[in-house]
Order: sequence, then structure tokens, then C-alpha cells
Amino acid sequence: MKIEIGKPAPDFTLYDSAKNKVTLSDYKGQKVVLLFFPLAFTGVCTKELCSVRDNMAFYNTADAVVLGISVDAPATLARFKEEQKLDFLLLSDFNKEASTMYETIYDSFMGWMKGVSRRSAFVIDSEGVLQYAEILANAGDLPNFEAIESVLKTLA
Repeated sequence: MKIEIGKPAPDFTLYDSAKNKVTLSDYKGQKVVLLFFPLAFTGVCTKELCSVRDNMAFYNTADAVVLGISVDAPATLARFKEEQKLDFLLLSDFNKEASTMYETIYDSFMGWMKGVSRRSAFVIDSEGVLQYAEILANAGDLPNFEAIESVLKTLA
């Protein structure tokens, strides 16, 4: 399935850091921000997710759910979430299903790791339609949070 703005967002079911099943389509009626990130406990990923944590008031006001997704195991994500005091769900895409659907999977990361999620951001409207997509080429870059916030502000 090709990722396209204006088309339905691919649905998935993943496990969160507490090993609960989370299905994207269960959030129909709410806006969703998906943030794929390479690996927990790395510098840029920590900076990205802590930035979101520090700006949760905006996402709450915008009636947007934030879901962080990586190929890390649930236990790793649980420790990362606790240490960084992240107040949004982290989902394990250990089997790389969602990352593959969203075309955010590295063939090779850092020259030797295969199947790591590429840093990416997606905004899905309350009807489940993709309204924003950003897949970064450089893992050292952060998503354009100003653009994400701008899109969220335009959605009813």
C-alpha cells in the first residue's frame, strides 16, 4: 500500500510498553500523530520524544493522540518511557509490520543494523485519513514539529 496524503492511513495493531494491544483504527474520532523513531535511549530519539512530552499541552488541546513507534521490544520501551517520564504511548513494532506499511524501514541503519524504523511523522485526522507525512532521510534530523502543529490546528 502506497502512503498518500488524503488516503486512509494504514491500520495496524501493535503492543505498547505495558504489552497491551493498541489498534490505530480504535482512535477514529480523534486526531493521531504517529512518530516512528529508530531506537530508544539514543540521543536524537530522546530529544525528539522529550520535546513532545514537554509540548503535550498543545497535543491535548488539539485533541490529538501521540503514538511513538520503534522496533524496540516492549520491555525496552517501558524502561525508556519510565526514565524519560513520557506521558504518551510507545508501541513496539518489533516485527516491523507498521514500519513496513508506512514505508519507514531502513534497509541498513548505521551500516550494519537491518530493519530499524526511519524517523518519520504522520498526522491522521479524526476520520482516519492521512493529512501529513514526513519521512526523514537523516536519522539525526528531527521532524518539523511546527508543520505538524500547523496541520493539527487546521483539522476540525
